[in-house]
Amino acid sequence: MKETITKYLQEVESFKADNLEDLEHFRIKYLSKKGLIPDLFSRFREVAPEDRKEIGKMINDLKQAVQQKIVALKELLDQKSGPSKTDLDLTLPSGETIGTRHPLSLVRNEIIDIFSRIGFSVSEGPEIEDDFHNFSALNFPEEHPARDMQDTFFIEKDPDILLRTHTSSVQVRVMQKSQPPIRTLSPGRVFRNEAISARAHCIFHQVEGLYVDTAVSFASLKQTLYFFAREMFGKETKTRFRPSYFPFTEPSAEMDISCNICGGKGCNICKYTGWVEILGCGMVDPNVLESCDIDSHKFTGFAFGMGIERIAMLKYRVNDLRLYFENDIRFLQQFKRAF
Repeated sequence: MKETITKYLQEVESFKADNLEDLEHFRIKYLSKKGLIPDLFSRFREVAPEDRKEIGKMINDLKQAVQQKIVALKELLDQKSGPSKTDLDLTLPSGETIGTRHPLSLVRNEIIDIFSRIGFSVSEGPEIEDDFHNFSALNFPEEHPARDMQDTFFIEKDPDILLRTHTSSVQVRVMQKSQPPIRTLSPGRVFRNEAISARAHCIFHQVEGLYVDTAVSFASLKQTLYFFAREMFGKETKTRFRPSYFPFTEPSAEMDISCNICGGKGCNICKYTGWVEILGCGMVDPNVLESCDIDSHKFTGFAFGMGIERIAMLKYRVNDLRLYFENDIRFLQQFKRAF
């Protein structure tokens, strides 16, 4: 694989574009979903563990070289084409508009308000994390796929530093600094190395909850989430739990609600099942408690986590995640009433 990456890097360094069409072909060749660099990422799993650090750095260097090449050639082509005929962007909406809060902020605040009524406080932590708080303390095995570069943005100069993939890292910090009873809610922005589409994004927002005390049970978890679902989506909302797996909880489950778009009759949003998954949850694994110096023989706890974008999609019937990040005033104006 080293020879292949070196060959690609030489091609990138020598590439020249005469027009924007050539540049776009170059971008598609290397960066599209079926391009050369995603192919290298998919083959990375086959690399021997002792070579992964070196190969991973080479792939990241290649990707960075391609991106820099595209930016440089784009600027050069723009200079050759000369100044534009007008400084006005004719695609912008006309007139002055009054701003409002972003739909993700509205949903985030509503989630916090619901859980604050039953005793949850808000805690926050850094977006740039270390391996221990993001993975090890949460019972992730060394070979877990979430640690691979396909799912995680690692800081290049230090492989132990990364952009957090969930706000569970905040819960670890809370447990390290305080003893039970703990009842906290951790909202925030998280990052995962995923292709951007209508249903996925490399940046999204989570809210994760944690409750640790004596005699905390799965029944406590279910009643807490029943309360949330009905407060958020209405008292007629039905819920169900399905067994699942997460490294940091045992037993684990995913929670579904009856589709509020079709009323449970079946549509493309719920994939014609009548149910939509909204969050993952479970009882905190004893290993996680022990890693944070909490006595797992004395205390138990539950945890849950949900994506704010998913909740907002269901609440406001938005079918494309990318709309949340484009800051199109025509889209945002629809939420003035919600403000």
